[in-house]
Amino acid sequence: MRRLQIIDRILDALRASDTVAIGGHMRPDGDCIGSQLALAYALKDAGKKVAVYNQDPMPDKLAFLDPHKILRAPQRARAIDSVVVVDCASAERLGEIHPTLARRDRLINIDHHASNSRYGDINWVDARSASSGELVYRLLQQARWPITPLIADCLFTAISTDTGSFQYPTTQPSTYLAAAELVKRGANLGHICNEVYQNYPLSRVKLLRHMYNSFKLTAQNQVAYFWIRQSDYRRAGAIPDESEGLIDHIRDIQGVKVACLFEEIEPEITRISLRSKLAELDISSIAVAFGGGGHQAAAGARIPGKQQTIQRQVLAAVKQALAHLSA
Repeated sequence: MRRLQIIDRILDALRASDTVAIGGHMRPDGDCIGSQLALAYALKDAGKKVAVYNQDPMPDKLAFLDPHKILRAPQRARAIDSVVVVDCASAERLGEIHPTLARRDRLINIDHHASNSRYGDINWVDARSASSGELVYRLLQQARWPITPLIADCLFTAISTDTGSFQYPTTQPSTYLAAAELVKRGANLGHICNEVYQNYPLSRVKLLRHMYNSFKLTAQNQVAYFWIRQSDYRRAGAIPDESEGLIDHIRDIQGVKVACLFEEIEPEITRISLRSKLAELDISSIAVAFGGGGHQAAAGARIPGKQQTIQRQVLAAVKQALAHLSA
């Protein structure tokens, strides 16, 4: 089905709905939050009753996008006509809000992950797009719904954070065009950059110090990796959201091609994050092999098992992928 046909189906469903719930993935990031809130504000302006739900709290650095505090925990008794899920590759990634959102007339799945399982009644999955925020921007354009300065802030944040500030190879000409249009519509770049990139708590700096003190190199210094365990969070006085972006520091080391973060969720559940700066290496294929997913340059998974076993298996898979490139 052509893109405009899918967008029209989504808009028909939303226009026919009185109440809409908008869900996102566990541990929501800038793309997830920005996309959810932008769509929520647009629907509210169109006269809809809208709720925004996530399993986990919004990161503090993104709170400026939600001045009216519309993101909250699900209300089980609430009637929902349509559910829109953004930036979420599978229904399981919704976490604890999945049962609540399952009680609806229709589910609309808007995402840019190639690994998306097409779990919606209507699925708009465009892996060529650099972010889900760009998809929501196209949706609002097609609907001719006004893009207010607050909506522009949300969408610019979504696009900027999921492209690594326009550094990742997923960034396309359309990405810059969307960003430019959002600036025209009132996106406040200075405020966004200050809140998202220049306002870290001291606890995150302590996590950064831990990373620099503990990271290791392997595969002729082509692979860098480090662990964050629950005890490391406690020592730093940090929360898991504050580990976002740490992996980029070791990815950026000269000669490093792949970076890995191993994060202890529970003693025998490890969350892995993978980053690559090789255009010819699809790091998401490694994440998929461990039950996860993502993008060519950034991917992840949650893996049950012994920590050392997981580390050994993941690093072996990364080394094998690099070896295939040089074969």
